[in-house]
Order: sequence, then C-alpha cells, then structure tokens
Amino acid sequence: MRAFISRGVACAALAIGVLIGGCGTASATTNLIKNGGFEVPAVPAGGFKLFSTGRSFTGWRVVGARGNVGVVSGRYRGDGITFNAESGAQWMDLTGFESNTPTGVAESVSTTRGHEYHLTFWVGNVYDPGGIFGVSSTVKVYVNGVRKLTATNSLHPANHKQAWKEFALTIKATSGRITISFINGDPRTDNSNGLDAVRLS
Repeated sequence: MRAFISRGVACAALAIGVLIGGCGTASATTNLIKNGGFEVPAVPAGGFKLFSTGRSFTGWRVVGARGNVGVVSGRYRGDGITFNAESGAQWMDLTGFESNTPTGVAESVSTTRGHEYHLTFWVGNVYDPGGIFGVSSTVKVYVNGVRKLTATNSLHPANHKQAWKEFALTIKATSGRITISFINGDPRTDNSNGLDAVRLS
C-alpha cells in the first residue's frame, strides 16, 4: 500500500452450516468472526486507515512483525488500478504503508472443544509485473500460533482491478477458544495483499 500515497495513488463468502455435536446444524448465516468484512472503522471513500502492531480495532488486533496494516476503501485507485473490495465497501491490506513485513491481524473466538468449524476468506491480488504491486498475494493462516494454510492468489486480471480468490479451512477446536491469524506472506517488494470476507461457521 506504500504506493497508494507515494505514487498518488470477486461475491458473498461461502456460508456452510456445520453439524454441532448432536444439537443440530448451525445457521448458514452465522458468522463467529466479528467485523469479517473490515467495514469498521469506516474510512473515507478512496482512503484508508493504518493500524500498527499491537493496536486493535473492532474484532481484530494487529499481530506479527513490527509494521502496520490498512483498512482500505474499495474505491481506492492507484497507478490505474482499482483496489475494489470483495464484498461490502472496504477490505484489509496486510502490507500496510512502507511496512511489507510479516504483519497481520488476529481474532479470538469462543468454540466448543472437539467440534469442527469451517473458515472461509478471500485473498485479493493485482497483476503488476515489474511494478510495485507484484503478481501474486500470499496470506499465511495460523490457528493458535500454528500455521495451517498458505493461501496464494496468482490470478492475473486483465481489467486493472483487484481479483479475489476464496480459500477454505476446516478447524477442529481443541479448547474453548481459538485464535485465527492472517499474516502477510508477500515479499518486501510487493505493496498490496488483500484480505476480505472472513467467515467462521
């Protein structure tokens, strides 16, 4: 996201009900993640708001290496590219501003030990060969500090817009609470790594 300043700068998440023990099926609309679409705090249209490691905002705290992440308006444009959201009006850029470190966001949720939960999320990528935004976006997913998935979006959209790809992970709870972290896995030369529409059911 550094270039958003220095150079002037796809559908609803899959919702699947999960059988909860012998108590029936969870509602397909239930999302245990708070602020999974990064709609809070609201940022100005075409703008963004940064959060440094250790800070928190609705539902999330910034974790990982020293750096920052950004809540970005889906109307942001830079270098002829539209950085649209997957859903809603905003999305999360894990590269932050002049950060590009293994920084990210985490959220803790209450769970029932032994039950399985279905996590879905979208990774956003722009195709900028030879440019500062790179050609792929990688998000590393951790559950209670253990890496469970490396999600890479290498889509090459031809319409100068951010392209979104959905990923899924099944998590078996081993306690009454789990912490899910999404960490930037892009190199220091890549200035955009999108995350949006995070759901846990």
